[in-house]
Amino acid sequence: MPSPFPGMDPYLEGPNFWPEVHSRLMIEIADLLVPQLRPKYRVAIEKRVYESAANDSLLVGIPDVVVQRRPLAPQQDSNVAVAAPPTQKPLPVEVPMRMEFREAYLEVREMATGEVVTAIEVLSPANKRAGKGREMYEEKRSRILASRTHLVEIDLLRGGEPMPVLGNDVEAHYRILVSRGDRRPYADLYLFNLPEIIPTFPLPLRSGDKEPMIDLTQLLNHLYNRAGYDFVIDYQTEPIPALAESEAAWVDAQLREQGIRE
Repeated sequence: MPSPFPGMDPYLEGPNFWPEVHSRLMIEIADLLVPQLRPKYRVAIEKRVYESAANDSLLVGIPDVVVQRRPLAPQQDSNVAVAAPPTQKPLPVEVPMRMEFREAYLEVREMATGEVVTAIEVLSPANKRAGKGREMYEEKRSRILASRTHLVEIDLLRGGEPMPVLGNDVEAHYRILVSRGDRRPYADLYLFNLPEIIPTFPLPLRSGDKEPMIDLTQLLNHLYNRAGYDFVIDYQTEPIPALAESEAAWVDAQLREQGIRE
């Protein structure tokens, strides 16, 4: 069964599903491209690994890690004596910890030379929030944009701060950037919103080579069906991140029309 939405399913963006969706989408894109690109190119699935301190903002999107803040004690007035800490019983506290994060991305490499021709990135929540994840991704992005390697950057997340581009003042829920190494600083930016079908776009390759078209709507519907998300997503609840009032009304009408929401 496909997703009940014509384009991006906002429920897939939630922390309980997005890490799995991200991994599955990487495989779907690779499986689409490999038969069309060989024998000249290969598609490699790579991983970016980094460590960062555990905190609430970074751990959104990691469902098996829960961080809770202990409520603070009421502030004492400066002229009121403060009781001495207990000497016999330990005080429960939390210590800062480092956590390892792994982010998958794709590289299209020329078979003969091993040179990276195109990098394909699907952004994660950590890439769109201040912190180590964004810093590392922005460093890599800058290196690619300063090279001849093509960049395809897919942002299917409504939350967080979009990656910077120049010459665009249009806001949209989602975006796809196709930056060709031989056309920079110019690039193609595909913008689309929740009710819309995701635009198809070409995968840039070497000049003169036939470029495959990537249809993310089709790929997302395929992984949605294979993962059985129609059985596990509770469409009676609201998606995360929360929707604006008009968007929530559209989602509600869409689900009721298909008999999914009562």
